[in-house]
Amino acid sequence: MARRRLTKQQKNRIQAIQQKRRKRLDTRAESALAEAEDGESIEGQVIIRHGATLVVEDGAGELIQCQTRQNIGDPVCGDRVILEMTGSASGVVTALLPRESVLSRPDFSGREKPLAANLTQLVIVLAPRPEPSGYLLDQYLVTAETIQVKPIIAINKTDLLEGGAAEEFYSSLAHYDGIGYPIVRISAKLDHGLDALIDKLQGETSILVGQSGVGKSSLINSLLPNHDVETGRLSQATGLGCHTTSAATLYHLAQGGELIDSPGVRSFRLSDLSREEIEHGFPEFRPFLGECRFHNCTHEHEPDCAILTAMNEGKISLLRLENFQRLCHKTIRKSG
Repeated sequence: MARRRLTKQQKNRIQAIQQKRRKRLDTRAESALAEAEDGESIEGQVIIRHGATLVVEDGAGELIQCQTRQNIGDPVCGDRVILEMTGSASGVVTALLPRESVLSRPDFSGREKPLAANLTQLVIVLAPRPEPSGYLLDQYLVTAETIQVKPIIAINKTDLLEGGAAEEFYSSLAHYDGIGYPIVRISAKLDHGLDALIDKLQGETSILVGQSGVGKSSLINSLLPNHDVETGRLSQATGLGCHTTSAATLYHLAQGGELIDSPGVRSFRLSDLSREEIEHGFPEFRPFLGECRFHNCTHEHEPDCAILTAMNEGKISLLRLENFQRLCHKTIRKSG
């Protein structure tokens, strides 16, 4: 579905409302700090973000419900922050520590909205049904390359594949394996292949992305056997109640590693990128970049194009090249 375009008046109205909300929240945060007596400053990690509510986990695993100063930025799950205690289990986030990475998407006003921070891994979930979109998959992979996190392609619902259908499905993704992207075959329904995925998640901070219907929720439940218990614990500790299930949440995996479940990725779309950024988002292009006759080559029809030559020699997939060109056209239209 095409993104709804907002009028200038609508954008201004949204910005005015957001500014009013930020001012009100900042006033509350400052009031809480003023009322606290010599609050202790500690470091923690954001593990829940629901609207203006933050839950930060300290080094001892204690949960602290926090407000935040609006001038520090926009804390999200995975962020490391400094907070000042205003009560036994409450505080105000006063500083956002430097991020190693951030996954974001543009909101309706065009402003980049962060979804998760300090990720080390993007797990792209596919399934036989709904039929995978190679274009969407390449958007995710370009995103991973751009924010410099490791991508993994996880094929879920493998129990739906049999005989020739399985061979055809896997062969359609073979070029990704050739590029060097790890592919893990799993079935959250049958718990098949989960050990291989769990091995990939250990020691990483990961987030699951993928089109609707591929089974991300079922997969999270399989990876977190105590998911309902943990959700109940967080709900009780934070007072969010049923909203906990719709909040962006960071979970600690029993085998090691962290998994972020964020509603924002359900409507994820690629940020605006330059042609050069998109080119570098295709790692198989990199050996040939700068080798074209023309410095502004579009890799579509120009003579002596190194990318087209590589494609004709079987070094670059035609499907990947077509998706690259489609991404570039979209970027040019949006920025122009």
